[in-house]
Amino acid sequence: MSAERLDGLRSWHADWRGLRVAVLGLGMTGFSVADTLAELGSEVLVLAGEAADERAELVGVIGARLIQRDLSTVPSELVEFAPELVVVSPGFHPDHAVVTWAQAAGVAVWGDIELAWRVRDKVGTPAEWICVTGTNGKTTTVQLTASMLVEAGFRAAPCGNIGVPVLDAVRDPQGFDFFVVELSSYQLHTLGLQGGRSIVSPLASVCLNLADDHLDWHGSAEAYRAAKAVVYENTKVACVYNRADAATMSMVEEAEVVDGARAVGFGLDVPGPSDFGVVDGILVDRAFLDDRRTSALEITTVEALAQRGLAAPHVVANILAAAALARAAGITVEAVRDTLLSFGLDAHRIQLIARRLEVDWIDDSKATNPHAADASLAAYRSVVWIVGGLLKGVSIDRLVERHADHLRAAVVIGADRSEVLAAFARHAPTLTVIEVDAAETEHVMPEAVRRAAEVAQAGDTVLLAPAAASMDQFTDYGHRGRLFQAAVEAELGGEADDRSASR
Repeated sequence: MSAERLDGLRSWHADWRGLRVAVLGLGMTGFSVADTLAELGSEVLVLAGEAADERAELVGVIGARLIQRDLSTVPSELVEFAPELVVVSPGFHPDHAVVTWAQAAGVAVWGDIELAWRVRDKVGTPAEWICVTGTNGKTTTVQLTASMLVEAGFRAAPCGNIGVPVLDAVRDPQGFDFFVVELSSYQLHTLGLQGGRSIVSPLASVCLNLADDHLDWHGSAEAYRAAKAVVYENTKVACVYNRADAATMSMVEEAEVVDGARAVGFGLDVPGPSDFGVVDGILVDRAFLDDRRTSALEITTVEALAQRGLAAPHVVANILAAAALARAAGITVEAVRDTLLSFGLDAHRIQLIARRLEVDWIDDSKATNPHAADASLAAYRSVVWIVGGLLKGVSIDRLVERHADHLRAAVVIGADRSEVLAAFARHAPTLTVIEVDAAETEHVMPEAVRRAAEVAQAGDTVLLAPAAASMDQFTDYGHRGRLFQAAVEAELGGEADDRSASR
């Protein structure tokens, strides 16, 4: 297939039949790509080093073919297949053998985002896209923005790196007015392979912040920054940036955008005439009103946010960024304000308690069963896990097995720790497992926190997600969480970088 014909595939209703596509990876994203292409009538070969059994079994059902083996070298089956397109899942390094082979052979390399944009008209009028990236705060901002749009009466779907592949949202038969798309640096890197440009043209976009991250994947801080900057390309209405982060401002200045797109800053200081910010404890919009040089629209107050546990500085910044994105979509300040009256992270539910020496301390005491703990553990890359309590007859074997590969250590609490310890012995025999045998309630959390601090390293998350009920040693999960928070504060000596607003 010629490059011109491939470039012409910009609709679900274009002729994708017979297109030979190799899909690299069979995680959630990879499967969504293979399923989409198979539905379009393409000839699909999936390459995976490993894959969940249920997905592997479904590859044949959808009409694709699976090659499952070590991919450190290019499989002969791929060469024989002679793909016209390779779609790579997030996470595969730019220098991966299959990627470099494809590029050397002149085969186009896309990611799932490129494909999703091209087929976004499946169920009718395409949804507008609002794109969100950044080193931190992406998921909260995506959830906030989507909630604001829903409050205003729109059909909006948070998707992308947040957990729901964009292709799944595109193919949802109900259709949407907006997709709020969380984009990882991996996805943006692949999206920008064509000379740093992107085919995606979002209504609004934001890079929340930039700090060194994923440098082993990108190869350098400069390459990581370049990937993040792709989010702003072709933006139609508003490029939202962080006034406290000069890198995001320069990204906007350098971006090729649609004529008329505006730069809109957000920050915790007094905003300029095209910004969102805070004036005397009031969050305000000075961007989307006629008389923005002399006036501002009040969104809410820091005091009101504090009452909902949303006043931590990084949370306020995320709220301002989300408000800017939602206002760019045309919703009212009232809809933004009303969203904040109901939106909130529950106490003891993935609650950031402190950050010190690049270690996050998270209270998820409300994870009182393995299902809840599974969702919590999946959110973090490297975890010191505080676990245990009343299991209520439920096994945690699968939970331990599923997450053992990204645990730094486990700190086991609970009056009866035998089942938990046995699960680690079976499924993570080489993991550092620390047993807290304190008998008195007031000693349990100080000991658990002290032992966790001894093993945690920069980049780790110390996570209280017990996967069990609390009544063996505590009154309830709230009591357990409060004692954890108090122990963290005592251990860190009041020197944490960030503190929960609920304290």
